[in-house]
Amino acid sequence: MKICVLVKEVPDAAVEKQIDTATKRLDRSGEKNLNPFDTHAIEAAMQLKEGGALEVEEVVAVTMGPGSAVRALHKAVSLGADRSVHLSDDALANSDVCATGYALSKVLEAESPDLVLLGQQSDDGECYTIGAVLADHLKMPSLTQVINMEVNDGKLRCERQAEYGYDTVDVELPAVISVGDAINEPRYPSLKAIMGAKKRPLETKSISDAGIEAGRVGSAGSRTSVLAINPPPAKQPGEVIEDDDTDETVEKIVGWLEERKLLA
Repeated sequence: MKICVLVKEVPDAAVEKQIDTATKRLDRSGEKNLNPFDTHAIEAAMQLKEGGALEVEEVVAVTMGPGSAVRALHKAVSLGADRSVHLSDDALANSDVCATGYALSKVLEAESPDLVLLGQQSDDGECYTIGAVLADHLKMPSLTQVINMEVNDGKLRCERQAEYGYDTVDVELPAVISVGDAINEPRYPSLKAIMGAKKRPLETKSISDAGIEAGRVGSAGSRTSVLAINPPPAKQPGEVIEDDDTDETVEKIVGWLEERKLLA
């Protein structure tokens, strides 16, 4: 069995996010790191591999991004992935989620994984839909917001967060599963793993290597575009109620709540 884990390079959480007004896209010029949500997907893959209920031959980290994204792959390998695949090509720049999902699906088709894992969202664009887009291209079942996975008669029994409570779903493999950050506590890589990560197999692919049609990625292949960027409206100042008389203060607060129909 092969597990592919999708990872992404994102701006470091300590760096204040800025929008480039010229491109209307996130400014990625600062320090970067592995998307923290993806560390939960890697840990989920490692727990399946180490649990023994499934015979997992290898865990493969896959990313799409510029040359600097190899650092995210090295981090993924230090956390347990056996090898990594880097899809990198100038033609991929400015791809939206539709174009990105198509491009990554072509890489995954070549890998033929039994299970695709990814974090619930990215820390930059906060897009929750890439797993569903991938599943559609790969013709696999898809689950999102999964917070627990157990092997049951060769299937995965998954518990996922729903709008009201939790769903328990049996899913047959192959499948695409987006895990929530409540699923586990990612391990810390050892110094030996960090030092050895750069020596593990890393395959770099261009769009031609992956059989990706140039017209279906980048700006030309994207189905969405940002038309304008506006700052959020200024937050209105709150009302401070101060009074020496406690009873009068309580009456004012109750009146304020009743006026806004906030009392049952």
